[in-house]
Amino acid sequence: MSSPAHTRDEARRRADGVTAEAVVFPAAGTPLAGVLYRPGDATGPLPGVVVTGTWTSVREQMADRYAARLAARGYATLAFDHTGYGASGGALRDYESPALKARDISAAVGFLAQRPDAVDAARLAALGVCASAGYTASNAVADPRVRALALVAPWLHDADVVAEAYGGPDGVAERMRAAALARSRYEATGDPGDVEYVPAVGAGDPLAAMPFDLDFYQDPQRGGVPAWPNRFAVMAWPGWLTYDPVALAPRVRQPVLVVHSEQGAIPAGAHRFADALPAPATVEWRDGTQFDFYDGDTHVDDAVDRAAAHFAAHL
Repeated sequence: MSSPAHTRDEARRRADGVTAEAVVFPAAGTPLAGVLYRPGDATGPLPGVVVTGTWTSVREQMADRYAARLAARGYATLAFDHTGYGASGGALRDYESPALKARDISAAVGFLAQRPDAVDAARLAALGVCASAGYTASNAVADPRVRALALVAPWLHDADVVAEAYGGPDGVAERMRAAALARSRYEATGDPGDVEYVPAVGAGDPLAAMPFDLDFYQDPQRGGVPAWPNRFAVMAWPGWLTYDPVALAPRVRQPVLVVHSEQGAIPAGAHRFADALPAPATVEWRDGTQFDFYDGDTHVDDAVDRAAAHFAAHL
């Protein structure tokens, strides 16, 4: 069942003449489900873009939106569910792992490269929204197939940002302790049914991944889609809290576009990342909240226009 927001996106996609092909491809043996978008009038291979969304998300929440709108601008784009999320396989569900998600992005790039009917394998790029900006960068440092990056409203943290976001050293240590207990319980049986979860979003649990009331995720007219169960595996905290995408910046060789707002999530991380790149990034500072970049038509279209131009210049 589609959410009202997704239904509106589908109507716009049809109006834009974009085709959508359901696809399945493997990532280390796990089947990942996605959609390959193309302009309806495409007559040959196009530059290809892998599109990914926020942490804990399924593709219907924002990746589909960005992928379809990029396709309307002349690209073959792939939005998909990561391992353990949405329609994709994976015994551990809703387990946020930067390493696994970067691996999935590599598999998605490989899938596009193996579709010569639709995609020019010599012209591949990646677009990441929020946390997947970091996952996109993680893949890019080891994946020369990817020739350009666009990072939209990027959440890019380091140890200082993590401490600030999660209540200082005590808050980080509390989550690490909870994760260790949750992992020990799971490993005692190896049964996915024994995985401990907290809400991904919700002010009622201080250990929720995002312990706030956030309208985008909770409103079924927006990101509260049926495919998103609003949960976070507690034992995933160490992988997230110790992840440092800012430290990756000196190893990123591809041309990078950053589209963000000083009113968005942790702009300091985006500044640090851009400043540490070996070549100057194209950084576009816009107005708006973090969530405007998820489903606000004006912000999404602006970011897509800028990404399309960036990719056209470098692919």
